[in-house]
Amino acid sequence: MTSMLEVFNPATGEKIETVPQQSRQEVEAAVERSHKAFQKWSKTSAAERASLLKKWFDLIMEHKEELAEMITLENGKPYKEAAGEVIYAAGYIEWYAEEAKRIYGRTVPASVTNKRIVVTRQAVGPVAAITPWNFPAAMITRKAAPALAAGCTFIIKPAPDTPLTALELVRLGHEAGIPKDVLQCVIGDGEEIGSIFTSHPLIRKITFTGSTPVGKHLIKNSADTVKHVSMELGGHAPLIVDEDANIDLAVKQAMLSKYRNAGQTCVCANRLIVHESVKDEFAEKLRAEVAKLKVGNGLEEGVTVGPIINKKGFQKIVEQINDAVDKGAKVLIGAEYDSDDEKACYFVHPTVLTDVDLSMTIMHEETFGPVAPIISFKTIDEAIEIANDTPYGLAAYFFTENYRRGIYLSERLEYGILGWNDGGPSTVQAPFGGMKESGIGREGGLEGIEPYLETKYLSIGLDE
Repeated sequence: MTSMLEVFNPATGEKIETVPQQSRQEVEAAVERSHKAFQKWSKTSAAERASLLKKWFDLIMEHKEELAEMITLENGKPYKEAAGEVIYAAGYIEWYAEEAKRIYGRTVPASVTNKRIVVTRQAVGPVAAITPWNFPAAMITRKAAPALAAGCTFIIKPAPDTPLTALELVRLGHEAGIPKDVLQCVIGDGEEIGSIFTSHPLIRKITFTGSTPVGKHLIKNSADTVKHVSMELGGHAPLIVDEDANIDLAVKQAMLSKYRNAGQTCVCANRLIVHESVKDEFAEKLRAEVAKLKVGNGLEEGVTVGPIINKKGFQKIVEQINDAVDKGAKVLIGAEYDSDDEKACYFVHPTVLTDVDLSMTIMHEETFGPVAPIISFKTIDEAIEIANDTPYGLAAYFFTENYRRGIYLSERLEYGILGWNDGGPSTVQAPFGGMKESGIGREGGLEGIEPYLETKYLSIGLDE
């Protein structure tokens, strides 16, 4: 008997849909089909793959309103944000449709006259992707588009909270002409499917976006078959506001970074590190902007902050706020909650905390919620020390009008993505990824297709 997965709207608790889950045997069969399809797909021309990706892009844009509504229904984010995600997600497909035609090899001058050296690039093989719920469209296309462009086949295992977006993206891909066994989606138990992906010898690459502990587990389990891995893991982003910063700009960009998707992003500003001379001005202006936000169902007019995805995430946020307040932090605004265990609906009102210090949990653990803790600093080196005091290194933001100070910060912050006077640096054209325990590899830009390619060296011997 087929097991079914119920999908709920986190803003209302209403059941949206029921979808079938795949058994172990069905997932293993999907891997076998992916391997078989790779033999043909990897031999298609770059122009053919590019053409199919462009058709996929066109279909997504044609159905962008329906996709946005689907994202809001199963994820909870405001419709406007969901619509932006669809366009962002489609952008990766458009970008890598062009990059498919730019996979170049090279010739290398040999040290002797009777040899020629040729370096070529080839698709790595069948790819398995495990994607999160917070960006259910973009986190799929950011992986699938370069993989397909490179000539790899691709299996998606989406988060159980948001399978509908994944299924619809795959359906549109098939409608565009991408063969069904080249682009597949499997729904089911994450631990079981992850185990199949990491242990199966026919899967040659694992790509994952999610928490650092799960990423470490996948890396360990992939070692026995020496798979390629790409990991986009946790973050704990600092946002530094220097004494010479444009405060209005810093507040505007902090709002963009911190409260998008109710703070449920791996690159959102988690620690606001503000120079003591501008701390009060920044905090008050931030409070005034936060007061304008509206919490609720993302499909309702004017809502700017949706629900927390589940009870576990909600409890973590509440615990971090309570810990900070117990240790002396002041609530400038927020720290209010609307929760309904019966409906499984959880809302956290956007919060700003001041008088924060390093003893508080919120300064050391990723929050994944709409909470902005503000800590002050005296010197720029102190700010850098606070910012780097974490095992994570995904994204960091800093605001200064002094170009020397900006360069100084950019060279010393231990993060893979930096926003200088910019709270939203993510874009399809640039590499996205972290340092330290925030991951392995990059997604997006020219670098994003590299993890899906093998390098092959051919030495040709010639007659004397």
